[in-house]
Amino acid sequence: MKKISVLIAKQHHTSISLEDIFYEKLKELAAQRHQTLNDLITQIDANRTETNLSSAIRIFVLEQVLQTKISKTSD
Repeated sequence: MKKISVLIAKQHHTSISLEDIFYEKLKELAAQRHQTLNDLITQIDANRTETNLSSAIRIFVLEQVLQTKISKTSD
């Protein structure tokens, strides 16, 4: 489990806790999108609904992994 300090929207400092596998995949996704980790987390934060930020990040990562798997399967 990693505890990570992040800056959301370049103004709000917070910390999140993520399992290593989610943290590593989140970093990969940010790199693939040519975004900083803080920018991707800011985007996830802006789009989340009634869940906490750590959970929203896990859901985002899972959705991206599943979407990639479905895309590869349909090719």
